[in-house]
Amino acid sequence: MDSVVRLHFERAENELVLAEIIYDITGNKEIQQNVFHVNNVQSFYSAAITHAYYSIFYCAKAYLLHKGIKIEAPNEHKKTYDEFEKIVLTGVIDVELLKIYKEMIIKADVLLGIFKLEKDKRGEYTYQKLSQANMMPALESINHAKVFFKNMVNLIEF
Repeated sequence: MDSVVRLHFERAENELVLAEIIYDITGNKEIQQNVFHVNNVQSFYSAAITHAYYSIFYCAKAYLLHKGIKIEAPNEHKKTYDEFEKIVLTGVIDVELLKIYKEMIIKADVLLGIFKLEKDKRGEYTYQKLSQANMMPALESINHAKVFFKNMVNLIEF
């Protein structure tokens, strides 16, 4: 695996781990108070959603780079989504997933849907919702990021 692709995956994994840590800290007032000295218990679920999204984003960038598609600023997020969508629409990812699993466990359009949902959710929950209300969406985002990460790693290491 190319070193830059590997770096993107390392970043994706770091973002996923951080999302899980943030989720756990938010749900544990003792850690907040005793370890981080937060007097008023805080909710950081929106940050967990954001970091789960970034895990997905960096996985998609790594996959695209592995396919020879380099994405750069400006509009990196939009360009990354658009290029990933093009590959999904061609059916390439479905064929690659089929080779890995020998049976269709997850389809590429599911991965694309996860990417789109989390991209949209990042904006909605980061800027528009109260953080305390974000517990279930944060858990869903973390689970989505795990699925996306696992499948992208499998595709590139095949």
